[in-house]
Amino acid sequence: MKRSRRTFDPSFKLEVVNTLKNQGLSVSQVAKNMNLTESTVRRWVQQVDEKLAGRPGKGLPLTPDQQRIRQIEGQLRQPR
Repeated sequence: MKRSRRTFDPSFKLEVVNTLKNQGLSVSQVAKNMNLTESTVRRWVQQVDEKLAGRPGKGLPLTPDQQRIRQIEGQLRQPR
């Protein structure tokens, strides 16, 4: 039986990262508490860290600023 892929709202992802950073919990603790995989939580933390460092990062944008930048970049790539 094939499991369906779950999707998460960017605000939920930010909440998970903030929980991890503000409460001093480990990635494995947060992943277990929120029924997520450790790799998923690590990827979200990396995305937020990339944003804070001023780099574009990989994956789907998490913050509204990242979402807007990604939208504008897509528009710029389209021929007029």
